[in-house]
Amino acid sequence: MRLACLISGGGRTVLNLQEKIAAGALNAEIVSVLASRDCAGVGRCEAAGLSVEVVSPRRFPSEIAFGEAIWGRIEQRGADLTVLAGFLSRLPIPERWELRVMNIHPSLLPAFGGAGMYGDRVHRAALARGVTVSGCTVHFVTEEYDAGPIVSQSIVPVEPDDDADALAARVFAAECDALPAAVREWAGGRLEVTGNRVRIVRRPLEEDG
Repeated sequence: MRLACLISGGGRTVLNLQEKIAAGALNAEIVSVLASRDCAGVGRCEAAGLSVEVVSPRRFPSEIAFGEAIWGRIEQRGADLTVLAGFLSRLPIPERWELRVMNIHPSLLPAFGGAGMYGDRVHRAALARGVTVSGCTVHFVTEEYDAGPIVSQSIVPVEPDDDADALAARVFAAECDALPAAVREWAGGRLEVTGNRVRIVRRPLEEDG
């Protein structure tokens, strides 16, 4: 399976996917990394041997033109699935890419999601609300922020003395398992989507082990 990854920050999610691939835990190849700005993830992904290009939305006259540029590059590399790995720019999703774009969000959606909710903003909001559990959500991407069909969710505890950094570290550890697992299910054709519900379908041989 050929993956395209979109970043705007540190690139740790992409590096985690690459580590899973190198370890034989994910049968995939990252064929393209596109960054919306010159962020720390550019250098990190390049150091890992990945092909990286900065495609800033500021270079384009409209959101549509930016989207066309992104999808043109992704399709040129022959990607099967696109992963938003901390990508902060608004991106139109063409119909041909429906259910072929995944995102990892650092909360249990629909809690603490939507426009402007990313990174430490999510964790600070969770702590301010006083929740006792948090986690991460893998979901398909649609035109509405953080509202696509949910593939999986992983729960982590919120400790009484947590700050945003401590909670973020615990959630990211869960993300490192959740996203590769979801990508494997997609690659195996095991994600059955009906409306906004996703069901993992096992074949008889898989159920037997």
